Formats: sequence, C-alpha cells, structure tokens
Amino acid sequence: MPNSESAKKRLRQSEVRNARNRSTRSTLRTQVRKLRAAVTAGSVEESESALRLATKKLDQAAAKGVIHKNTASRTKSRLSKVVKVLKGK
Repeated sequence: MPNSESAKKRLRQSEVRNARNRSTRSTLRTQVRKLRAAVTAGSVEESESALRLATKKLDQAAAKGVIHKNTASRTKSRLSKVVKVLKGK
C-alpha cells in the first residue's frame, strides 16, 4: 500500500486508467469477435459493416495508447483480407 500522498494519488490515477483501458480493450475484442462470427456465417453485408466498426475501434484504441499502432494496423489488415476473400466467393 502507498504511504506518501503522491503515491496514493498515483494509485488512484492508475486504477482509473486501468478501468478505462480495460473497457476500451473489451469493446475492441467484442467487435473483432462479431466480425469473425459474421465472416464464419458467410454474411457479406454484415461482415462489411462489422469491419467498419472494428476498424474504428482499433484506431480509437491505438490513439488512446491501449494497443500499439502497428498492432492495430496489422489486425485491420488481416480482418480486411478475410472480408475481401469472403466477398470474392
């Protein structure tokens, strides 16, 4: 447990940031999961709309520093590739 006032404040700040980051990451993972489910189901329109939302969430998470920008870029690339293959069928 923190003893000094500054350490107590840092703990409070870190708990708030931790909760905010956890929420962002959870929303992001849910959106990616929905996209993968839509692709598995073979729904082209649903997967395209889910891809737009997933891309938005990935960019937001990268902007907030929850995930690295290269991780966001790589994930967007892989997801769009899967949707593109689905559209080609």
